[in-house]
Amino acid sequence: MSRIFMKGCEAIAEAAVRAGCRFFAGYPITPQNEIPEYFARRLPEVGGNFVQGESEVASINMVYGAASTGTRSMTSSSSPGISLKSEGISFCASARIPMVYANISRGGPGIGSIQPAQQDYSQATKASGNGGFKMMVFAPASVQEAVDITYKAFDYAQRDMNPVLILCDGVIGTMMEPVELPDMKIEEEVSALKEANKNWACVGHKLDYPNRSWIQPGQWITSKMQQVNEEAADLYNSWEKDVQVEEYMIEDAEIVIASYGISSRISKSAVDILRKEGIKVGLIRPITVSPFPYKAFDNINYDICKAVLDVEMSIPAQFVQDVEKGTKGRCPIEMCLCSGGNIISREAVIEAIKEINEKY
Repeated sequence: MSRIFMKGCEAIAEAAVRAGCRFFAGYPITPQNEIPEYFARRLPEVGGNFVQGESEVASINMVYGAASTGTRSMTSSSSPGISLKSEGISFCASARIPMVYANISRGGPGIGSIQPAQQDYSQATKASGNGGFKMMVFAPASVQEAVDITYKAFDYAQRDMNPVLILCDGVIGTMMEPVELPDMKIEEEVSALKEANKNWACVGHKLDYPNRSWIQPGQWITSKMQQVNEEAADLYNSWEKDVQVEEYMIEDAEIVIASYGISSRISKSAVDILRKEGIKVGLIRPITVSPFPYKAFDNINYDICKAVLDVEMSIPAQFVQDVEKGTKGRCPIEMCLCSGGNIISREAVIEAIKEINEKY
């Protein structure tokens, strides 16, 4: 693997190219502009295609079309742009079309601010579009993790015939860090990946081809809608094996922080500082936020745990709803929050922990 200093958005794009992505369509919006800019330069070098659509709606439907040919395809946007893409994403889920997209989140609601935030959590994990479909949703806490997740996301999408979302905040997208890039898939591998999709892909099959999901998805036939929803539910339940979570110093923790993305990274540094001061703090960091690692909260020692502290860049809190479901009322939950483009500070987390230590 080669090691290079890269901005998060550009590293995500490069990881996608190395994973075999050969089509990208998108539309400019801060703070994710470097993703389409990078693809515009990079894809022609590997025989791929980049399109700047006339809108977010046009772009996601271009991805729908390209992915329907079996080509590894991707789009990206930020918060309100993702909302505009939601119908097209729902269509991809309905037709069981594998595609990957990234949300480099900004403040909200509405158009909001261009600064980083974590205010799209509920949308990403609970309601990415209509019809109740679900996706695997990953929340990296570093540029390296964003690279690794993006590279693997295309395999998950192709395996499950389902969209996959990479949920990043604007900090991860715009910061620069050294990363080790994965190996570039050679053209023979990329061709083989596309060839593996030929039984369903839109590549000139006859109209009576038995697996013509690209022509007439089963859920568009009223008599089969419940059946395909049941099949989708079985798929969603199978993801338990793919759950990823970091448990950091929770074995003897008297206070456990629950956080994800950049907030968890800041929180982890607070844990290290507080441990040196003799305060026993731990961290649970979901990497997959859908499905959520509820079982990790069973590993907390509730005989000694005073409280769980939810740390997130969202007001009102959203991530806390899954934290509450994980803790099952076994200890109090406190919150340390910011929003609207403000980045959570390590000092705020430390202060919140010390207040909990005195309170309970």
